[in-house]
Amino acid sequence: MTAPVFVDTNVIVYARDAREPAKQRLAESWLDHLWRERLGRTSFQVLSEYYVSVTRKLDPGLPPEEAWDDVNAMMAWNPRPIDRAALERGRAIEARYRLSWWDSLVVAAAQLEGCAVLLTEDLQDGAQFDGVTVRSPFTLSVAEPRAAYTIPSATSRHPRRGRPRRAA
Repeated sequence: MTAPVFVDTNVIVYARDAREPAKQRLAESWLDHLWRERLGRTSFQVLSEYYVSVTRKLDPGLPPEEAWDDVNAMMAWNPRPIDRAALERGRAIEARYRLSWWDSLVVAAAQLEGCAVLLTEDLQDGAQFDGVTVRSPFTLSVAEPRAAYTIPSATSRHPRRGRPRRAA
């Protein structure tokens, strides 16, 4: 795969969650692959959620210093800020697809980062949002061929919207 992959909070958390060893191995495998290939992308929202989750929700949780080391390392991916463009796109996604606000911001960040894939278990595996395909890191293997990372979209039976093209 050569397109960037957006990583949601749950994938990074599972890489640290020893209570779910199968998911932990798969999440670690994905993160290792994305680091090696330099294809990983994320956002400041995701890193904030990660820090809170691993320091307050995991049992046992990570010490704040260790969680911050993880966040600091992920800064190498140049996380997407929550700026005007992300908020406006997130609002459009929320209205169009009826996603939660936080999920809409994740999808918006993935789109703005030019990602083809959004790795998460929080949205339906295979769902497509204007060029971004949701894939579960727990059903999609890193070893699968690139074609498996995307799900072909069906051809629409409806006519295109907008102005008709002029005949040449």
